[in-house]
Amino acid sequence: MRRDARLTLWAPRETSAGMSVLLKIVLTAAIAYACLVLAAWLGQRRLMYFPDSSRISPAVAGLTDIEERLLDVSDGARLVTWQAAPRSGQPTLLYFHGNAGGLVNRAGRFARYQAIGYGLLAVSYRGYSGSTGSPSERANYDDAILAYEALRQTGVAPEDIVVYGESLGSGVALALAAQREVGAVVLDAPYTSVVDVAAGQYPFLPVRALLTDRYESNALIRQVTAPVLILHGARDTVIPVEMGRNLYALAKEPKRLVIFPDGRHVDLDEHGAAQEVQKWVTEARKP
Repeated sequence: MRRDARLTLWAPRETSAGMSVLLKIVLTAAIAYACLVLAAWLGQRRLMYFPDSSRISPAVAGLTDIEERLLDVSDGARLVTWQAAPRSGQPTLLYFHGNAGGLVNRAGRFARYQAIGYGLLAVSYRGYSGSTGSPSERANYDDAILAYEALRQTGVAPEDIVVYGESLGSGVALALAAQREVGAVVLDAPYTSVVDVAAGQYPFLPVRALLTDRYESNALIRQVTAPVLILHGARDTVIPVEMGRNLYALAKEPKRLVIFPDGRHVDLDEHGAAQEVQKWVTEARKP
């Protein structure tokens, strides 16, 4: 009986000690998670933009008929752009690239469209390819308008401007096309929003509440009246092809969706993307 009594007397103390250890574990985990969320919030743009700041000329990249030109922004930033005039009767691509690398990484693509006869104005975001400043959604949208106006000043008519947005740049292209008249829009591996992409990549973080740069293309595309071509790879593991399909459903007519069965995120030219663009642009520009 005495032994049972001693056991009874000690049991609450053991339970209390166990609860204390459990509480410490929960508290430590909560603090660690809060620190992770704070770090993600503070460093979110480092997780979104991966610039190569190297300033490489078009000539060094093998593009002898494309020139580097600088665009001065009213806030003091300076943007590096690559530009080329179109052949007579051909449109000009106003090109916005993805979130990694720089203009030199798209040199092969630019050469393809130059061979077709298209003109080019490819914009390097702030912090990329020698452009000064730091990238952000607001800055990219404003700089897209600046590039559009610069292209118009060279004498290119709105109906001869084809806005091409690659990956991250698809949101920039849509923001521009929602505000300015253009002849056509090409979206290469687009997303419904960067928030949706981040939520899929970081399901353990409350990204919908955290993100500052949201690029909500699903809202912007509803405002676009120009013809829209969407290109997507069925094997894209960065931006799921379902996002391209969803954007297509939201776009106004005329529109076209081309899905490349073996296409991934950055290789659509290898599967015939340039030919699809040329075909679509020719149809879209018919009187």
